[in-house]
Amino acid sequence: MLLTESPKVKVTIETYPAAIQAKIHTLRDLIIATATETSEINTLEETLKWGEPSYLTPTGSTLRIGWKQSQPDHYALYCNCNTRLVDTFSVLYPNVFTFEKNRAIVFHMTDSVPVAELTHCIRLALTYHRIKHLPLLGA
Repeated sequence: MLLTESPKVKVTIETYPAAIQAKIHTLRDLIIATATETSEINTLEETLKWGEPSYLTPTGSTLRIGWKQSQPDHYALYCNCNTRLVDTFSVLYPNVFTFEKNRAIVFHMTDSVPVAELTHCIRLALTYHRIKHLPLLGA
């Protein structure tokens, strides 16, 4: 898989508080690892969208990682709200994640990241164009 990294993403993450930087890097690493391990993904582009680290692939929907000063103890993995991604995640993992409407999985600083479940959600997002017609995205 070809990863196109963005130096602007690194600079943006460095503006976050140190504790948040570590959390953001965990999500970033998980997105990249999931893309690498998913055979139908050949390219992953890292860029900034709305000033936040974002990950794009031709096979899927954009994923964004966000932190807001207005909620300093939270960070999130955002999905396109015009997809069925977060709605599907909330059916698959209702007691595992906290959701923000149809747009994000939200984490508190003290939360441990459920890696297996989050990897599944990331894989569904990165392959969304291939599975969007399937019930529960084929899960």
